[in-house]
Amino acid sequence: MNAHDSVSRRALLTGGLATGFLLAFHLPLRAAANEPAQPRDATEGKFAPNAFIRIDETGRTVLMMPQVEMGQGTYTSISAVLAEELDADWSRVEVQHAPPNDKLYGNPTFGLQVTGNSNSIRAWWLPLRKAGATARAMLVQVAAAQWGVEPASCTASKGEVAHEASGRKLAYGALALAAQGQTPPKDVALKDPKDFVIIGQPLKRLDTPDKVNGKAVYGIDAILPGMKFATVAACPVFGGKVGKVDDSAAVKLPGVRKVVVLDDMVAVIGDHMWAAKKGLEALKIEWNEGPNAAITTKDVWDDLRKASQKDGAVAKSDGDIAKALASGDKFEATYELPFLAHASMEPINATVHVKPDSCEIWTGTQIMTRVQSEAAKAAGLPVDKVIVNNHLLGGGFGRKLEPDMVVAAVKIAKQVDYPVKVVWTREEDIQHDVYRPVFRDQITASLVDGKVAGWKYKVAGSAVLARWLPPAFQKGIDIDAIDAAVDAPYDFANFHVEYVRAEPLSVPTGFWRGVGPNNNVFAVECAMDELARKAGKDPIEFRKSMLTKNPRILAVLNQVAEKSDWGQPLPARVGRGVCVQPSFASFIATVVEAEIDDIGEIVLRRITSVVDTGIAVNPDTVKAQIEGGLIFGLTAALYGEITIDKGRVQQSNFHDYRMMRINETPKIEVIVVKSGEAPGGIGEAGVNAGPPALRNAILAATGVALRRLPIDRKLLAAGKKA
Repeated sequence: MNAHDSVSRRALLTGGLATGFLLAFHLPLRAAANEPAQPRDATEGKFAPNAFIRIDETGRTVLMMPQVEMGQGTYTSISAVLAEELDADWSRVEVQHAPPNDKLYGNPTFGLQVTGNSNSIRAWWLPLRKAGATARAMLVQVAAAQWGVEPASCTASKGEVAHEASGRKLAYGALALAAQGQTPPKDVALKDPKDFVIIGQPLKRLDTPDKVNGKAVYGIDAILPGMKFATVAACPVFGGKVGKVDDSAAVKLPGVRKVVVLDDMVAVIGDHMWAAKKGLEALKIEWNEGPNAAITTKDVWDDLRKASQKDGAVAKSDGDIAKALASGDKFEATYELPFLAHASMEPINATVHVKPDSCEIWTGTQIMTRVQSEAAKAAGLPVDKVIVNNHLLGGGFGRKLEPDMVVAAVKIAKQVDYPVKVVWTREEDIQHDVYRPVFRDQITASLVDGKVAGWKYKVAGSAVLARWLPPAFQKGIDIDAIDAAVDAPYDFANFHVEYVRAEPLSVPTGFWRGVGPNNNVFAVECAMDELARKAGKDPIEFRKSMLTKNPRILAVLNQVAEKSDWGQPLPARVGRGVCVQPSFASFIATVVEAEIDDIGEIVLRRITSVVDTGIAVNPDTVKAQIEGGLIFGLTAALYGEITIDKGRVQQSNFHDYRMMRINETPKIEVIVVKSGEAPGGIGEAGVNAGPPALRNAILAATGVALRRLPIDRKLLAAGKKA
């Protein structure tokens, strides 16, 4: 990107999906109780050049957020991109959730108003810079006209326009009304990155103060006049239905208002959550469990392993793979990853008020327009009669890419004439999730002269995109399921990747933080360590010999080796493991140092990660996201697994679906490489880095090559055969 990149007037005015152009208006980040989170966009008296920036006469600058905030720092980073080119006064920037509108706020990558796949900054980097630069140019034009000077002789900074020759200055607020009538300039140059004053700085997050003082409002916090509470019990067996319900005891309990019976779940509405919960416990429910009542985890794995033996749809093939595999030293391995739940700290919830001619929703979702359209179907209303008020999300991780919780809440709220807040208990949340799929990855490779001569890779697992975004599922290939497999970073001359779609028996699957690279980075990087050992080479040197065409990933690998003290002596049963990955257009190398005791328990001693994510809009956020992602991924590696018996999920809460704890978390050092490349994604990359690096540390410490997660401690006990 250079200072000569520009935006045309036509692109500016159309502001549709092709440019993803956004500029928005005001109100505080938090939504006050009893008020809609999405105030209607009143542009009168404000400079509102298009969908994303609103500046009033006081100079207050409000930026409309096309992406949602779920702890990843997006609001601050997106605001920084807009404010940089707008030359806004950062201290006066305020943000507001955008309303559902795919045309104005659709993510340029997907054409939907969706937050996921670590692409908020990647997708909006150019559109938002162009939006800010154009708005700035319009303000400069107005000031120059008032002074009778050329716009080129004026500059903008910190929310005001200046004419250095005459010493005159005008704040944006004083120019707002006049600028509103301006025609956007045809071409606007963007800043050279060397001139950035906001982007690249360690910015304090805009959402932090209200989260600290308790003013932040999440979906679960929404309060409305006359609101009642509900909680639900869904059939414990996948695909099961409600049979009979005896509510005679429940309706006698104080505070219980109504029992609502739906097709596959029962809800109790009460004056407060306690009444709803106790009422639900008092129900006697007979379930029609249906055909899935005998399914077990073993059945799922037997089915997947059988399916994985089939030939898959070819995603990529270079060279002569058959000839390459017939030569050299052959290697074969299979890697398996289990079902995982999302378990975000804010359980799924939605507050809904259905009236005869309207439906209003208060929730936290990653997919606003889909929530709006699906809620409209459930309410039996036109889409334009459904209002979605989006709040901060207390974690999403892909679970809130689904609208099911809102659809259920609408069906419940239709039965009454007052607003209802529906909250799933932790147990219902975990046992009725949309799970990270099980995956089975098979690798066949050959070694010649200490390098990989042939690489055949087969992914077998669920095609989430086939359900979630059907146009993205083409010719039998789920492009998410093969992400980080078809673009493995190594110089493999003979390279073949195929995909077998295998939907698990009855179990609903969806996106989970890290998405496709979850399984592929794990399999690829575990295999690379085993191949290095087979070739008699150091794991990092082995990788470096096949990274000659990828200088960015080679650079982070070299740096992480230095920063982690790679190669320095370690005590017995302590090892270092490495993972390198080009995920989400970022390049990351990670080393985990771990100790394995005599009974196979694991102590994480140290983690080092070097990150080249291009231009780091907010370096502090990059570090925080890598740290959080590493902990998230390592939690899954150490403990994460959803198992099924008699068609039921066996885990129910954090006692048996464990998280890593503070005392288990080691020192984490994240080094952010200074770069002038366009930004990459960062929110999910750390998730993928942790598990293979830990597994490779275990291999180095014990000689045991684990090929399945979560880690089986029994295999690591001292004295076990390597």
